[in-house]
Amino acid sequence: MFDIVRKHTKIMMTLMFLLIIPSFVMFGIDGYNRMRQSDQAVARVGGHDITQTQWDAAHKAQADRLRASMPNIDAKLLDSPEARYASLEQLVRERVLAVAADQFKLLTSDQRLARFLQEDPTIASLRKPDGQLDMERYRQLAANQGLTPAGFENSVRQDISRQQVELGLRASGFAAPVVADMALNAFFEKREVQIATFRAADYVGKINPSDADLEAFYKANQNLFQAAEQAKVEYVVLDLSSVKNSIQIPEADLKSYYDQNAVRLSGKEERRASHILISAPKEAPAADRQKAKAKAEELLKSLRAAPDSFAELAKKNSQDPGSATKGGDLDFFARGAMVKPFEDAVFSMKKGDVSEVVESDFGYHIIKLTDIKQPKQRSFEELRASIESDLKTQMAQRKYAEVADMFTNTVYEQSDSLKPIADKLKLEVKVVDNLARHPLPGATGVLASEKFLAALFAPESLQQKRNTEAVETATNQLVAGHVLAYSPARTRPLDEVRQQVRERVTLTRAAELAKQDGEKKLALWQKEPAQAAMPAAAAEMVRPGGSVAAPVAAPVQSGSGFVPADFDSAGFVRNAKVNFIRLQAANDAGNLDDIREFTTPEMFAEIKMDIEDRKGAAQETDVQSVEAELLDVITEPSRHIASVRFHGMISEQKGAAAERFDEVWHLVKPVDGSRGWSIAGIQQLN
Repeated sequence: MFDIVRKHTKIMMTLMFLLIIPSFVMFGIDGYNRMRQSDQAVARVGGHDITQTQWDAAHKAQADRLRASMPNIDAKLLDSPEARYASLEQLVRERVLAVAADQFKLLTSDQRLARFLQEDPTIASLRKPDGQLDMERYRQLAANQGLTPAGFENSVRQDISRQQVELGLRASGFAAPVVADMALNAFFEKREVQIATFRAADYVGKINPSDADLEAFYKANQNLFQAAEQAKVEYVVLDLSSVKNSIQIPEADLKSYYDQNAVRLSGKEERRASHILISAPKEAPAADRQKAKAKAEELLKSLRAAPDSFAELAKKNSQDPGSATKGGDLDFFARGAMVKPFEDAVFSMKKGDVSEVVESDFGYHIIKLTDIKQPKQRSFEELRASIESDLKTQMAQRKYAEVADMFTNTVYEQSDSLKPIADKLKLEVKVVDNLARHPLPGATGVLASEKFLAALFAPESLQQKRNTEAVETATNQLVAGHVLAYSPARTRPLDEVRQQVRERVTLTRAAELAKQDGEKKLALWQKEPAQAAMPAAAAEMVRPGGSVAAPVAAPVQSGSGFVPADFDSAGFVRNAKVNFIRLQAANDAGNLDDIREFTTPEMFAEIKMDIEDRKGAAQETDVQSVEAELLDVITEPSRHIASVRFHGMISEQKGAAAERFDEVWHLVKPVDGSRGWSIAGIQQLN
């Protein structure tokens, strides 16, 4: 058989040609065409196709994000039909939102974009210590997504617009008329009421406590009459600022530095350019990049023939979405803002020049330099202060470690006084009186440092009157202290607080009499309503959400009359009710930081012990109603004392029946205003 083939080679070749070529024409060309149809549509949104290539790219991007966040994920899961279909659904969803944003004209302004980027944690992480954006890392962030910075910003604009569409749907709600009427009627319902008030002040004259009564109350409530431990201390702080202030720089050195750096200090030269980008990412196939280059060279020829057509060509052909609509304009920028090949080309051109085709990681650029902004050189007098400050800061940073060692050693070796180190380093010795063991709310600087306060109240500091060690309270900041005087916590003697005890006993018993009289009258009036001696309707009661508000026209009454005329009773009671609810919530959550903020150290210690005794057991207090009444405000030499009565309905556990409560809170505030009102004690009345 093969002999026949060898002997009749020409005949066999002709026969094969007649058989193969028609088959290729009929089937091969069609198969070749099908190969080129990888960009066939897989979905259509708003009249625009989503192609297979776009689907593949979206799936690859999604898979890359998942691999970055979960490096150990099974690769087979990412290439499953389900995963690919999920990518297509996501792509369709994004296109639908984009179409909706376009139809509703939901555009993102430059200001909105800037605010969004400033708040974005990823962008925030790119900032330098001085707060300026690291443009190199910003460009890298965009490049990782195959975009220029302008393209990245345009992508963010589109994301914001899509979010507007989505939020518009999520935040929308519809209520049936019946439901809306029911809610609004309950909110605006009004009632007229008559109120009979039984004021404790009206019963004060009936109370005359004996010395035995005063002593009994004093012994039962000694926590109300505590004087907290306090110390008078002096301290010195070493930080970069103090080191900097000790440095002197000769005038000649300042001028020499100016002469060497005048151009840099005056600012950077900025250039304005426009460009046409033919996109070809560096990871694209070589054939694609060559094709993009050829297109760029063709555009350059057209531009050489018509130099004034740059903006028009950019609008029609540039593939940088951030600048194409502006004729390719990139505005002014300095060195460091663009990728190096682009920057080198721009800063080597003259105004009005058009570059050759410039290759970068993003593709191929044609650049036109449209303007140059030269910085105005500033005089030595203008820059002197900033030069001196910068040089002092640099020298202080180099010198700080050496000075810190000297500071640490001196306060330890000469531990009976801070004067030697203060004189040696020219530091200010500061004195503070009535310092507590824990930071006061609102305290700042070294006096807010738990570590420093612990060192001051350590036994060797209090008993031996030695300097504390050098305590690091912040980066490049050391502090040392010395206790000048110390007063331990104590219970103030009865003779010292007798008048306060008398007032409290009187007010407490007057409140009890008022309550008893009110309960007696209530029982009588409920039994015989006609006998109720009630005043005329004083005000309207508004019922928002089902809870009855205080009478609009009724003033906040003080319980005893021992309140200064200029005291803001209404505001005080309003804040007291807020703090009442806040303390319940903090106590339930075991939030010691919040509790410490508005309690005295002694009260805080008691609440902390109660929380620890719960051993993590859940507690959920429900304050169903609470009313507050200011009983009195007393001023002592060093503090104000206010007593507030709270009463209402409360449940201590979730689902438990609400019970009536009635208690008096005693709050204190330093006369010098160094701290706000703090809870010093709570007295149960029922």
